[in-house]
Amino acid sequence: MRKVEELSLKEKLGQLLVFGFPGTAVTEDVIELINEYKAGNIILFAHNLEDLEQTKALSKELRERIYESTGIYPFITIDQEGGVVSRLPEGAAIFPSAMAIRASNNPEYAEKAAYWTGLELRALGMNVDLAPVLDINNNPQNPVIGVRSYGATPEEVSEYGIAATKGYMRAGVMPVAKHFPGHGDTDVDSHIGLPTVDKSEEELLECEFIPFEEAMKNGLPAIMNAHIIYPAIEPEPVPATLSKRIMQDIVRDKLGFEGLIYSDCFQMQAISEHYGTVKSFANAIEAGMDLVLISHHPELSKAALENAEKQVELGALSLDRINESVERVLKFKQDYTGENLDEKYIANPEALELIKEIIRASITRLDNLGDLPKIDKDTLFIGSPANRTTFASSDPSHSNIFPEFMGNEFAAESVVTTVNPDQAEIDSVLDKAKNHKVVVYGTYNAHLNKEQIKLAEALQAAGHDLIVVALRNPYDLQLLSDDVYKIAAFDYTVKAFAALVDVFNGGEASGVLPLL
Repeated sequence: MRKVEELSLKEKLGQLLVFGFPGTAVTEDVIELINEYKAGNIILFAHNLEDLEQTKALSKELRERIYESTGIYPFITIDQEGGVVSRLPEGAAIFPSAMAIRASNNPEYAEKAAYWTGLELRALGMNVDLAPVLDINNNPQNPVIGVRSYGATPEEVSEYGIAATKGYMRAGVMPVAKHFPGHGDTDVDSHIGLPTVDKSEEELLECEFIPFEEAMKNGLPAIMNAHIIYPAIEPEPVPATLSKRIMQDIVRDKLGFEGLIYSDCFQMQAISEHYGTVKSFANAIEAGMDLVLISHHPELSKAALENAEKQVELGALSLDRINESVERVLKFKQDYTGENLDEKYIANPEALELIKEIIRASITRLDNLGDLPKIDKDTLFIGSPANRTTFASSDPSHSNIFPEFMGNEFAAESVVTTVNPDQAEIDSVLDKAKNHKVVVYGTYNAHLNKEQIKLAEALQAAGHDLIVVALRNPYDLQLLSDDVYKIAAFDYTVKAFAALVDVFNGGEASGVLPLL
């Protein structure tokens, strides 16, 4: 491993950048960024990954190119939380969402899910996972966290988050816990806006900080900062990702954290529209950031690096501050940039069976109505396709739609609705339901798409035995009356559908809801 004093300014700044690019192949833009600008780290998204073989080959090429140019192996990063935030291609062992794992009521599942995810990532050539999510999901109107969180209390998020952290580290992948100081109590998605949390430092210490602080005590190597303004703790009108008060005074001095601080992506509108992606790179480093994500366009990464060099010349960006972060980056690269693992860990059968086991354990009943009505060929299944409610999640696949899947499984009628059915569509569904006593409705974030609730209430008023399955955030079920059968499934996936089939055929739904 090269030492800080051996590196040029260009090489040092390149070690503090995590860049991304469009497409599935290394382009001339990317090669220039690596060779001429000495960019030292990469982030991969679903749009970069075609299949498992291509993923492995792309990671290998990027690793080799960056090492050849810089003499230092890169952090190859991915957002592989599981559930709605999963970047790996079809065929990978994709675990359910954090909330589903918490609903299983078994923290060992959190450790095992992270461990097997980490092993697969290392076999595919990646060494950093932007997970686990340690946000406390204590705002039902939050459009971006939801099932990505382990729950609504500091205690459960800490327990399951620490277990996941240990699993990643056991696999040799560096976990990056997010989104410090906490993204759970917002109602704005920072991909498209700039959220504000009006909590004092004391309030944050008693709630949002707790999972991060506990994970730090248990060896957490890295955190990700959030693009959120905290006016009570940062007097300047800047988010946590640009705040020296938060990164230096709180994270370093008060919490004593010696690990890496990552930014969330600087192409998100919270930064790009309010502060500027290019100039914020240097400003973030000066404020205490170690690694800045510019995730999609190489030309912005080049401009950010060029501007940072200028800021050093002008005295606005301290060389001491840069050296401090580079030292930290190189230290953790010694631990986490080793050789890839054997391909036996890719889509490993043991991991695939564990996924089924966890999902089955997570299915949760939330009513007190006794046995479900008989579900058979006379049942009507309705619901919409999955809907992308935040840019944090991956584009949902529409190859398997809940009502169609269940209709095929039970040789029953099914109706696919829109995510927000209007009155004409509601009337049409009611007409089709006339000949069915039992109706199963799969909702998808109905608490944010209230016309789904209107449809459910209309079906109930028409006298049907109504079973509502929340296929993402379970808040949907709180909006329904007590005489509706309620099931939380947390994820809109074929594996979750298969677990529901077992419940519909009389199996137990013994999960524990983390929110109510």
